[in-house]
Amino acid sequence: MLTLVAFVVALGLLIAVHEYGHYRVAVACGVKVLRFSIGFGKPLVRWQPKGSPTEFMLAAFPLGGYVKMLDERESPVAENERHLAFNTQPLRSRVAIVLAGPVANLLLAVLLYAVVNWTGIQLSAAILASPPAGSIAAQAGLTGGEAVQQIGFEGAALQDVASFEDVRWLLTRGALEGRDVRLALTRAEGRASDEVTLKLGSLGVSEASDDLFQKIGIVGPLTRPVIGTLAAGGAAEKAGLRDGDVVRQIGSVPVLDGQQLRQLIRASVLNGAEAPATLWKINRAGIDLDITVKPDIQQEGDLAIGRIGAYVGAVPQAVIVQYGVVEGLWQGVVRTWDVSILTLRMMGKMVIGEASLKNLSGPLTIADYAGKSAGMGLTQYLLFLALISVSLGILNLLPLPVLDGGHLMYYLWEGVTGKPVPEIWMDRLQRGGIAILLTMMSIALFNDVTRLFS
Repeated sequence: MLTLVAFVVALGLLIAVHEYGHYRVAVACGVKVLRFSIGFGKPLVRWQPKGSPTEFMLAAFPLGGYVKMLDERESPVAENERHLAFNTQPLRSRVAIVLAGPVANLLLAVLLYAVVNWTGIQLSAAILASPPAGSIAAQAGLTGGEAVQQIGFEGAALQDVASFEDVRWLLTRGALEGRDVRLALTRAEGRASDEVTLKLGSLGVSEASDDLFQKIGIVGPLTRPVIGTLAAGGAAEKAGLRDGDVVRQIGSVPVLDGQQLRQLIRASVLNGAEAPATLWKINRAGIDLDITVKPDIQQEGDLAIGRIGAYVGAVPQAVIVQYGVVEGLWQGVVRTWDVSILTLRMMGKMVIGEASLKNLSGPLTIADYAGKSAGMGLTQYLLFLALISVSLGILNLLPLPVLDGGHLMYYLWEGVTGKPVPEIWMDRLQRGGIAILLTMMSIALFNDVTRLFS
C-alpha cells in the first residue's frame, strides 16, 4: 500500500509541476489556456475557477498530463481571440512556453535537493572498508580504514567530501563516463594525507550493475567486524557466537572490518564444496575467545557462497551533512546539473551502443523505488523525487517530435529558415517520434519485469 501511495504522489507531483510550468508561462505570454489536465482519458474530477477560461481536471490514466491551449491548428478560433492563440504568438513566446515544463522539473529538483541540504541528513562517514582482492582500489594500494578528504576526476580540481555518498556518486560517474578518479585521503594508521588514483577508465562498463562497486573495490563505508542478530539454527548460533562479538581473526587472516568479514565468510565455500570448520578469534565484552565456526552453503544465483546466519558488521560511523541557505541552494543546483549531465551522457551512449539499454527503467521500477525510499523516511523520499524530477525534465528535452524537445527542434528550424516545418514533414516526424517513444517504453517495461523476476 505504501508503494502505491508513494508512486501516485510522486507521479502526480512531478506531472503537476511540469504542466504548471507550461501553464504559467502560457498565461504570462497572453495565451488562452482551455484545459489543465493531470492524467489522460476519462475525467475523474474537473472544476473551473470563477472568471477563469481554464478547466482543471484529474483524469483516470495517471501516466502523463497536458495543457490544452487555444490554437488555430486544432480548431477554429474567433477573429477577436486570434491574439490569444498559441500559434499566433512570436517564436520567443512559443519557445518559452514549451521550455517551461522541463525547466519547472529541473527547478523542482534544485528545490528538493536544497530542502534536504537545509534540514540536514545523516549519512555514513567517508571512511573506506577493505577492498576486495584484485579490485581497482586494492591495486591502487588501498587497504581499508582510509578517510577520504577530497575527490575529483583526473585533470580536474579536487572537491571536499562531506560523506561516503559523495565518494559513491563520483565513482559512479567516473565508471559510467570512463574517467579516472583521484582521492585525497588520510591513512588508517594516521600517516600524513596521501593521494591515489583509481583507474576507472579501464573498466569499460555500460551500465550501473550490482557488481560495479565490487570491481572498483569501494563497496561501502568502514564498519566494525561485529556479529549482530543471529538467526535460529544458523551456523553462528550453532558455533556459540553471540550478538556483540567482535571478530579479530579467522584462521590465520586478521579481520579489519565488517566488509572483509563478509567477504571471508562468503569465500569460505570453494567450488560448492562443504565449508571447513575454522578457528575464529573473537572478543566478547573484553574477553578474548577462540570459537570454531563452520559456515553453511547457500546458493546465490549460480554461485555457492558461505553464510553463518547472522547480521555481520556494525552500523557505519555517521555524520550529519547540513548546509546554510545559500550553500544548500547552490549544492542543489550543482547536484541537479551533475545528474542532468550524467543522464544526457548515458542516453547518448545508449543511442550509439556504448551503454546498455538495461539502464532504462519504467513505471514498475519507479514504483518500487518510490515505496522503498518512502519506507526509509521523508528525506530519502525527497531525494528520490528530485532524481525522478531531473529524469523527467531531461527526457522531455530529447529531440523527439512528441516531446517538448521535438517542438523546440521545430522552432529551431523556424528560427534558422524563417519558415515553419511543412505539415507533411511534421506528420511524418510525429509518427516516427511515437514509434521511437513506444519502443523505449517497451524496453523499459521489459527491463522492469526482468528485474522483478531476476
